[in-house]
Amino acid sequence: MAVRSLAAPPTPWSKNLAEPKIDSSAYVHSFSNIIGDVRIGANVLVAPGTSIRADEGFPFSIGENSNIQDGVVIHGLDEGRVKGDDGQSYSVWIGKNTSITHMALVHGPAYVGNNCFIGFRSTVFNARVGDNCIVMMHALIQDVEIPPGKYIPSGAIITNQQQADRLPDVTDADLKFSTHVIGVNQSLAAGYQCSENAACIAPLRNEVGGHTSNGGGRDRSYAYAGSSGLDSSIVQQINQLLAQGYKIGSEHADKRRFRTSSWRSCAPIDSNNPSEVIAALEACLKEHEGEYVRLLGIDTEAKRRVLEEIIQRPDGPVHKSSNGKVSVSAPSAASAPAQRRSSAPVASSSNVSSGLSEQISQLLAQGCKIGLENADKRRFRTSSWHSGPAIESTRVADVVAQVEGFVKEHQGEYVRLIGIDPKAKRRVVEEIIQRPDGKPTSFAATTASVAPAPKPAAVASRPSASVSSSNGSLSSETIASVRSLLAQGYKIGTEHADKRRFRTSSWRSCSPIESTRDSEVIAALEACMQEHSGEYVRLIGIDPAAKRRVMEEIIQKPN
Repeated sequence: MAVRSLAAPPTPWSKNLAEPKIDSSAYVHSFSNIIGDVRIGANVLVAPGTSIRADEGFPFSIGENSNIQDGVVIHGLDEGRVKGDDGQSYSVWIGKNTSITHMALVHGPAYVGNNCFIGFRSTVFNARVGDNCIVMMHALIQDVEIPPGKYIPSGAIITNQQQADRLPDVTDADLKFSTHVIGVNQSLAAGYQCSENAACIAPLRNEVGGHTSNGGGRDRSYAYAGSSGLDSSIVQQINQLLAQGYKIGSEHADKRRFRTSSWRSCAPIDSNNPSEVIAALEACLKEHEGEYVRLLGIDTEAKRRVLEEIIQRPDGPVHKSSNGKVSVSAPSAASAPAQRRSSAPVASSSNVSSGLSEQISQLLAQGCKIGLENADKRRFRTSSWHSGPAIESTRVADVVAQVEGFVKEHQGEYVRLIGIDPKAKRRVVEEIIQRPDGKPTSFAATTASVAPAPKPAAVASRPSASVSSSNGSLSSETIASVRSLLAQGYKIGTEHADKRRFRTSSWRSCSPIESTRDSEVIAALEACMQEHSGEYVRLIGIDPAAKRRVMEEIIQKPN
């Protein structure tokens, strides 16, 4: 393997001409540049076009199973060091199982922990990013310490510790995404290594199962079951799960049991051999033709499921994974108890709109249970709704499927979706999703919905779906949010920022709002908007008992 690796040049601060130290199991592309005291661990992938240059600040350390993607630049200042996990001083430390993605910049002094994701074109400088953090695209992290398990949204500028401390937690969906990226790049690293070894690649060309060590004590399979009845994406998913040390299981359910999420286990699969696992899954599929069958990924150490994927429906095997991509969630003690963001809307041929799928995702992410009710025209007029079957599942695809079945079963009637807060034992959403004409009702258009209670554990910080106009008048959605917050005992506040302050997230407070009356609060909000027309204005929901914010929503933009 040809690698461009050079010794550090002689300088007043470095005279030892240190050279890179690259583990034999790592793959470093020949179109990358590695200069100076750079220590690259096992199974690391360094993609084309990267520049890792320890000629000013040094040393650098890149932990095992991490990937440095195309166009990444890693450099460090002569002054300033961080303490690595081994207790030594480094200019740049990048932990294990971490992705530094396309065009990102990590400039020392900088520390990026284990199981992190640094998104496209994001910058980390003079900062410390804790374990299990997700940094999305075009973000700037400078002069701060990001606590472990935090989510930094795209475009965020985090330059003071107060901003860092207020970041939301990562979710299971985030961890699933970042772990998927790690798994893909581990496969790429081993695949590139294999492509330079005739003995390794020959079995692949013959579609015969092969094994290669990933350096971590686990066997990584590159077998492709060309004759398998399973879709290739599912085969790839199985290989990735096994490569990460997970066990495979399967469950089946007829239509009735599927509606109530009462799955039954197929025969246990004890093998770690992909061909044997695939054969066992195919046996389950064949035995339960005409039923739903789902694939399970099981973390035996944490004793929990990391994946549930439907691979057969009553009309036959699924020929594309239900989320459109291979995704494996990461085992992590830092998994957030509730999701802040919704999962991607479920793609299906159902009558359930993408907006409703997203709403279901949001409710499940907030820890709510989902229920259904139906009523004919007479009962609708008297608000005498019939309760539907209980939905116990918390997986978006399963819930959407059960909603689809219920809607289809009660064509010609009203059907409404119920969001239930199990802790408070109350409803947070009542949403009509079908009317007698059979057409689903748009979520945004319905007037029956009750805004979900914001969870104090995670501050929602995103623009509202309908931003109020800049002439000082509030939108109906904002008024509904205000009333919902007041009804739950929260206080209301407002902040404003011009374009420059908005870019740096340096908001200023408007006049305090002491009232809890709807009309007075709305009047105070509109007064703030009029006073600061041409600026950003955001609504703040405040839990006075916990002394923390439960919601931040932009209600006015400069335009």
